[in-house]
This record gives sequence, structure tokens and C-alpha cells, in this order.
Amino acid sequence: MALDVHALRAEFPSLAREELAYLDNASTTHKPRAVLDAVRDAYEHRCANVHRGVHTLSQAATEAYEGARDRVQRFIGAERREEVILTSGTTAALNLVAQSYGRMRLSPGDRVLVSEMEHHSNLVPWQLVAQATGARVDKLPVTDEGELDMDALDRALESGPAIVAVTHVSNSLGTINDVAEVARRAHAANAVVVVDGAQAVAHRPVDVQALGCDFYAFSAHKMYGPTGVGVLYGRMDLLEAMPPWQGGGDMILSVSFDGTTFNALPYKFEAGTPNIAGVIGLGAAVDWLDRVGLEAAATHEAALARAAEEALSTLPGLRIVGTARDKAPVVSFVLDDIHPHDVGTLLDGRGVAVRTGHHCTQPVMDRFDIAATTRVSFAVYNTAHEVERLVDGVKHVQETFA
Repeated sequence: MALDVHALRAEFPSLAREELAYLDNASTTHKPRAVLDAVRDAYEHRCANVHRGVHTLSQAATEAYEGARDRVQRFIGAERREEVILTSGTTAALNLVAQSYGRMRLSPGDRVLVSEMEHHSNLVPWQLVAQATGARVDKLPVTDEGELDMDALDRALESGPAIVAVTHVSNSLGTINDVAEVARRAHAANAVVVVDGAQAVAHRPVDVQALGCDFYAFSAHKMYGPTGVGVLYGRMDLLEAMPPWQGGGDMILSVSFDGTTFNALPYKFEAGTPNIAGVIGLGAAVDWLDRVGLEAAATHEAALARAAEEALSTLPGLRIVGTARDKAPVVSFVLDDIHPHDVGTLLDGRGVAVRTGHHCTQPVMDRFDIAATTRVSFAVYNTAHEVERLVDGVKHVQETFA
């Protein structure tokens, strides 16, 4: 069923300005009124801490908070709610895996295989843990098209890495990786698979059991939810064996100077007062995406990205970076002799918001021998007219520098 994009846009107060073409959705998405209302309602009518309070407000806050966890469980196809750990974002989730599972699992000489297209959040934590444990981080290369080199993966797996870390969707190239196939090959080599799903969950249905991954991380703010909230999915048996990463309230059962007994999953990894209203907003974002329909959203977004890529490719001196066969609605490009920051600044002057820079993926930039790109990323509320404004804006940039 085709989307009524103009009706959807009306649900986003921040998009009411007609002059704004917001094409920086891989960085963060705008928030629909349903999410804004849920967050406001949490503070107006359920403003209390969760879990330990016996009074009515605490019980209401806990019910809404844990209800959001249940909705996330269904959204990603986790087998059990205990496998859904609520964090402050993808970065925190990946650091949790590295600092808890990685430190427990890795020893001198062990290897962590990390793809060349990873966001720094799925590379730097492994480097930190490798330094602490004596392990090493190896690179899984990408092809000239920006796809994972699966032959290189097979060769790397022959030496038995302990962990394979890959992104589901590249934030700088748009590449959609075949995570299920990576997991199948990695598991055959007895490796654990950690997936950065931050760029995937808003654009395509995700079923962690079907993917076969061991860990999967994502953020609320890239799927129309609040900032400061994220999710780590982990296989139950792995999570149960892992030590806590942070200590404090709610992750304990009892504490004395003789020792501490830790709480059960998922609370063992949720120390301190969480972002309660943000988690409730995440639950509202899941409901909103379910109502919109990810399949319909993906079809709409793919059409916009395809139109943008085709139109931009006709411009002289413009090169698309990332031409994988299977791509998310992300288009990155470079213009001959024009720095991406200049491109972004001039586009902003015409009301077109894009992202410029290395996108926290400097190894990708090194792979393609560039310093930065201009990145365009689409969401469900973007329109064909905004694609036209983008292309006209890039032409204006070229004329200005000519």
C-alpha cells in the first residue's frame, strides 16, 4: 500500500516549515507527535522512578517502561524479553558487549574481525578491549562497490577469530550486509557475531532469530524515537554468562562489604536510573513504525534514494561513493575540487539539510582515498520534491564554484 507522505509529514511538528528539506536522517530522525506525546505524558502523569516503588506513580511508570521492552522484543523478534537490554544508545550497547563479553572471552593472541565499513562505535571498543586483553583487531575488507568481501571473510575465518563485528547497514555507504550469511559462516568457525543495527531498524523488518546473530544493537533516535535510548539484544545463554559492566542501583539483589549478588536479566546490565520517559518514547516509536508499515516505508524510501542517485550521477564531476547491489536509502558523493563542508553549507543556505564529513567511519574514507563525503539519507516523510531541491542545490554549488 502506498504511503500518504503528506499526511505523515503532518504528524511531525518540526517539519512544519515548508522551506526545510531534511535529508540527514541517518544521523537522527525527527519525531512524530505520538512519540512527543508519550514522552510528555510520562513526565506529566507517570513521573516516578521505576521498579522499586510501591506507590501508584511508580507502578504506572514501571508498567509503561516494561511495556516498551515487550514491544521492542516483538519488534526485533527476540525469543525472550530478558534478551532486551535497555541502554543509552548503540554506542553504549556495543561498549557493553566489548567490555563484558569481550573482556571475559578474549585472551592474548585471540582475534576480533571487524569490517572496514564499521562506524567507530563498532571498532574503537574492540581496540580498547584488545589492548587490555592482548587480543588483536583484524580488518575485514570491502570491495570497490562498498560490499563486504565474502571471500576475504572465508579466509579470515580459517584462522579462527573469536568475534566478528559487522554493521547491518553502513551509515556512510548505504550497503545492506547479508548478516544471516555472515552469521552462518562465522558460527561454522565458532565465532560470535556482533551486529550494529542502528541504520537498519527504521528501514527494514529485523528478526534477530532469523539473522542468527548473537548480539544486535540499535538506537531509538534513528527510528523516530528520543535521543539517549538504545537497545542491546543478546542471546540468553551469552548474557547469563557475562559479568555486569557497570555497578549501582537496580543491577543488584543484595550488597554488603562481604560481596554483592547481582540481579537477574535484563536488569543485571541496567545500572542506575534509566531514561524512563525516553524508553516509553521508544515504545511509542515502535508502535508508530508498526502502524506506518516498514515494508511500505522501505519501498517509498528506496524510490527516493534511487531517484536521487540517478539524478546526481548525471552531474559532471560528481561521484557516488558506495554502489552496492543492495542499499539502504543513503547516497554519499564527492564533487571534484569542492570540499563536502562547502557543499553542505551552500545546500543549507537553500534549506536542504545534509551531512558532511567522515561520518565516524574514517577507515571507509581511507579505503576510498577520500577525506569526507556529502551524505544524503532519506526517511519515510521525505518527498520527491525534496529530491528535486537537492539536485538543484548541488547544481547551484557547482555553478558557485565554477
